[in-house]
Amino acid sequence: MKEAVIFGAGNIGRGFIGQLYSESGYEVTFVDVDQPLLDAINQRGEYTIRLVTNERTEEVRVGPVHALHANNIEAVTALVSRAELGATAVGANVLKFVAPNLAKGFARRAAAGNTDPLNLIICENLKGAASIVRGMVKDALPPEHHAFMQAHVGFVDTVIARMVPPPTPEQRAQDPGMIVVEPYKELPVDRNGFIGQPPVVVGMTPYAPFSFFTERKLYIHNAGHAVLAYLGYQGGFEYGYEALADDDIYFQVRGAMEESALTLARKYHPPQGALRVNIDDLLHRFENTVLGDTILRLGRDPIRKLGRTDRLIGAALNALAEGVTPVHLVTGIAAALKFNHPEDPLAAELQAKLHGYGLARTLSEVSELPAGEPLAEMVMARYRAI
Repeated sequence: MKEAVIFGAGNIGRGFIGQLYSESGYEVTFVDVDQPLLDAINQRGEYTIRLVTNERTEEVRVGPVHALHANNIEAVTALVSRAELGATAVGANVLKFVAPNLAKGFARRAAAGNTDPLNLIICENLKGAASIVRGMVKDALPPEHHAFMQAHVGFVDTVIARMVPPPTPEQRAQDPGMIVVEPYKELPVDRNGFIGQPPVVVGMTPYAPFSFFTERKLYIHNAGHAVLAYLGYQGGFEYGYEALADDDIYFQVRGAMEESALTLARKYHPPQGALRVNIDDLLHRFENTVLGDTILRLGRDPIRKLGRTDRLIGAALNALAEGVTPVHLVTGIAAALKFNHPEDPLAAELQAKLHGYGLARTLSEVSELPAGEPLAEMVMARYRAI
């Protein structure tokens, strides 16, 4: 069988990309550091994905699969040297540990004379992720192999829209490999990131230019989830689907998503009605009670989510640039500034900044919104009003 390597056996690696690669005829090997999970995968040679909606449940077996510990550098680099397809799904903060192993694998691939294309789908919640990972690997790769990587290795951006909450301790104890996901199965990827022809992968569709899909995911999907989380926290809800059942919150969430949709319609001119269909589908998926997506998971780390180019501030600035007034997005931003979940230390850090520095300086530092910028004035007015 064709071989694929996936760095990260967590929610997205195991809960989405592993399934797509396996169903496309690849023998998948995960690289991770979670030894109990690695042992469970290797003992069975497969794992279970439980597809859940409010109406039905279905279990899918994914295999054959294998797993390697990331510290087994010899085996990992040997796999990279011969793999025909790859992916990273480790989280932005872990990429610095993955890059050296990729570099060693590419050097070994070059030494072996393996000039077959190796394309890596970069499944990280990070704007410009493919370019960032390419740079990190290049820094770790001896200069004599830079030309080889440029010619034979593709770094491909994607946006992940499948919702995969972390397994509960009870699920983990019952079956470490099992993961619960929604059935959504679309993987748009950047056509221009591939070396050679894109491989045929179930659910994967290459597009160019890709920025429309990046912004649709970040400024409609992620922004909608964020507004839901922060207004849901203010309303005292524990789960996202509970908050969405509140008419006032639903109105604000949908309004924020529609502001971004109007923005993207003006900017990219997609087929008429396509973005409204996307919003309808997302809101239906947000209502999935079986996933048990919590307000904490959706809202955690408000400092990152209030970054200038991230889901809320970025969406609002995008809207203003296209002549759209971001009324509901601004409400979500104001609510994010009030997010103080006791289980999120970064929320506490944000509140400390607000109490220590005041609102204007906090917006300048966290969101790069200087006082006097129109969006900063809108946010401060709304924050004080609520």
